[in-house]
Amino acid sequence: MAAICDVYDAITSNRPYKEAWDPASSLAHMSKWTGHFDKELFNTFVKTVGIYPLGSLVRLHSGYLGVVIGKNPTHLSRPIVRVFFSVKSKTTIVEQVVDLAQSSTTDRIVSREDPAKWGFKNLENLWC
Repeated sequence: MAAICDVYDAITSNRPYKEAWDPASSLAHMSKWTGHFDKELFNTFVKTVGIYPLGSLVRLHSGYLGVVIGKNPTHLSRPIVRVFFSVKSKTTIVEQVVDLAQSSTTDRIVSREDPAKWGFKNLENLWC
């Protein structure tokens, strides 16, 4: 478990020699590194951190972008998201919190997004 945590920390942190990978992409990459980690321990790590870790930038079916601010332990693919940007109008919107696991919520995540592609910096201000 220590090795998994160490690698995750290393690839999600900015270093003088490389930019940090976003949390969700980091997990996706790590899951493809067969033989590097004990599979059962890695699965436990993912369940703990979530498929979309805190701070992940995601695109919703509704056309909004949001930052993952919480997880739903029973629905790892439906976290709690702070929506703040409209892809259609390319403008910020009034922030709102959406719990994607609620039965009344029809929205869903369609992709992970790269904050650099959108020019977003300091997304941690939205989820910290």
